[in-house]
Parts: sequence; structure tokens; C-alpha cells
Amino acid sequence: MIDQRTLSQIERIKIKLFLAKEIDSDFSVFAADSHEYIVGETISVDAILNFENEYSISLPECYKAFLLNVGNGGKSYGESAAGPGYGIFPFGKNIDEFVYSNPENSLKQDCRIHPEMSDDFWKDLNKKIDEDVSDEGFEDELGKIFAGILPLGTEGCTYYYGLILNGEFKGKVVNVDVDRQKPYFAFESNFLDWYERWLDEITEGTEDIDANLFNYTLGGAVIHILNVFNAAEDKVTKLECLTGILRKQKIDSQILDVLEEKYKSGKDEIRKKLLQILVKFDYDRAYPYLIDFVKEDVLCVFQFVFWYAKNRSSDWLEFIKLNTERINDKETFQFCTYLLKEMDLDYGAVIVPFALSEDKEIRRQVYYSLGQLENKNEYIDTFILGLNDNYNWVIHSALQALDGVNDDKLLVHYKKIAEKFPKEQDYILANLNHRLKPFGLTNKTIKGINPDNNKIRKL
Repeated sequence: MIDQRTLSQIERIKIKLFLAKEIDSDFSVFAADSHEYIVGETISVDAILNFENEYSISLPECYKAFLLNVGNGGKSYGESAAGPGYGIFPFGKNIDEFVYSNPENSLKQDCRIHPEMSDDFWKDLNKKIDEDVSDEGFEDELGKIFAGILPLGTEGCTYYYGLILNGEFKGKVVNVDVDRQKPYFAFESNFLDWYERWLDEITEGTEDIDANLFNYTLGGAVIHILNVFNAAEDKVTKLECLTGILRKQKIDSQILDVLEEKYKSGKDEIRKKLLQILVKFDYDRAYPYLIDFVKEDVLCVFQFVFWYAKNRSSDWLEFIKLNTERINDKETFQFCTYLLKEMDLDYGAVIVPFALSEDKEIRRQVYYSLGQLENKNEYIDTFILGLNDNYNWVIHSALQALDGVNDDKLLVHYKKIAEKFPKEQDYILANLNHRLKPFGLTNKTIKGINPDNNKIRKL
């Protein structure tokens, strides 16, 4: 007996199937041109009972509800019905997609995989099959690896959807690679929720309806994701919900109101993810929170602004000028330079102080960024610092950045480099020779010149 909740969901799915075909009339969604949103006739209870008896299994109720009330089969790959990828396999067909020999034995075995399995667990599960086994042994091990999983459909190549038939996670959908990469479980707890989420992605008109995003991101209507977020008790689930919201292309202001309130009471990673969402969808709303958040995480603020609000980079110029001591690691400085480049100004004076940073990678990035300025010849003294740095890759970066700058003041320092590196190291001599070419010199001939009152003369 199907409960009222499931019956209501079945009716929604039928309506959404019709809407999906109307909305995606040109079949732009991945593989939609193969199934065209067609689902065949429903099947009988007897057909399901016969299958369960034949294979000694009990199908998940939600999957049976789909077959009995929505339909079975269609016109896609192997006569599959409309669904994610190339659709849902016709009932009782394609059961040997995961295990070629004796799949009926594998179907009734206890499922071994689970959503929280580690890489080591998966590696151990595959240990015997990765050894030199016979063909028969290979099939036996394959049956154990994919035990208790009914093939549901395919995305093409080696990628499939499977339905867990028993155990704690019975009814969940899992993404399977028959080349035996570690499976990835769909977020939803049952087949109908998974199938309806696929339809929601289409009927909402978002762009996150390609195969990869559907398989690996919680989706559907934002309000649905928020409901899951509110009900979740663990941080992992809550973060997955927020990642699903972040994938959207637009969000109503009323939803942003809710998310803003959650940000105010949020903590740690969840608070950070909520801020990221606010920045993406309403920078002005997020700005006061960015000002506050930058006290604890400069990098994240720089990243969020660069990713979602490049045109507002100038808002952060004064902060950068006044907080150079807080921009003290490679990645933060890198995003700092990204923002500066978006400001359409001569940012040279802003980053010159970083040439004295204790972090050698920051010093290296300084010269790369200076080298992109049209007026880089105005920073000769800073470049000279780089040419005399004690880290080879800073020297390398300074030499590359000086392309097009042919100032005689540099020659005495080029000579020092030639003497310091009698043999090639880290491509320094190759770059040095590029800088010396306009002067008619090489790393060898420059050793024969001496400075004389800040001028260079040949011996």
C-alpha cells in the first residue's frame, strides 16, 4: 500500500515530466535527445513479485512505486525511460551491467559499499581483483564488489547509476564506474527523491543540469535544499546543502533574507559558506559582513570578491594598503594581486613593499606582477632587489619581468648574476641572456665589463 506522501510525490513527478519536456523542448539537457522525456506504460504488481521471487530480492518501495504508477521503459538507450543520463533501464533488463557472469547471485548478496566508505576501504574491497586472478575469480570478486546493487541507468562510457537493494542504505542511488573508481552516493535517501530532483533541475531552468553537476551536487528547488539544511544535524550535510545553493544562478531576495539570518548565527565553515553565497548573489548585502569577516580570514574575502564581484575590487584598495602585514602568505597575496589588476590602476607602489617579504614565494609573485605593468621601468630599484635575491626563483622571476626594460643601471647586477651562476640553474642563464641581448652581451661577455661611475664600459 503506497502512503499519501508517496502518492503526492508520484503526481508531482508526472506533472514535472510534462513540464520538463515543455521547458527543454530543444533537448539541450544532457542525453535528453535520446529519451525525449518519454516513459512507457506501467507494469503489474505480479511482474514485480515474479522478479523478486526469481532473484530472491526485495525491491525498494520507492522504485516499485515508480514502476507501478509512473511507468517503465521508453525510447532511449536499450529502451530506457526518461531519467538522468540516458534514462532508467526497463524493468528486469540490463541487470548484468556491473557483473557479467551470474549477476543474479550478486544481486541477492549483502551490499558492501556505503556513503562514508574511505579510499582504503574501497582499495581493500578491490584488493583481490587487482591481483593476478583467473577469469572465473575475476567475476567472483566483481560480484562481491557490486553486491546488492541493481543497475538503474547509464551516463555513457563506464558510468552508471545503481540502486542499493538491501542493508542500511536500501533504496539509495549510487553513481558507479564499472572501471572500479570509488562509487559516489547520491544525496537523496530514495529513488523517487533522486528522480524528482533531476526534474527540478530542469524545471527550475538552471544551468546546473549537466551530468556531472547532477551526480555530485545536491540540487532541486532552493526551498527544498533549505528544508534539508534545516533538518540536517551534521555539518557535512549542511555544507553539501549550501554548496547546492551556491550552484544556482539566481536566488530570490526572500531566500537571501533567510540565508542572511543564518549567517548571523552561523559558525565556522557553515558561516563561511553562507557568506560566499551572499557575496555571489548580493554583494551590497554581503559587504558589511565581508568587512567584519576580513578580520579573521583575509584570503576568503579576497577570493569571494574576485570570484563574484570583480567590478567591486576597488572597495578593497585601502584595506590592502593598510594591512600589508596581514597579507603574509602566497595564496592571499596572489588573490590580492588579482584584485589590484581589476582596479585599472598603477598598483606597483602598492605591491613594492612586499618585495621585502620573508616569504620567498610572495617575493617571486611581486616581480611577476610588476612585470605586467606598462610602466614597469619606473620600478628599477625594486627589480634590482629581486636580481640580488638569495632565492633562485625570485631572480628568475625578476629577469623574466624585466623583458623590454633596457636600462644601463641593470648591467652591473646582470654581471653579478653571470658570476654567481657559472652553470645553468633554474633557467636563470637562459633568461639572463634574453635580457642581455639588446645590449649585445651574453652571460659570458658581460663578465668582461666593469662599472665606472654608474656607467658600463668594456675592458
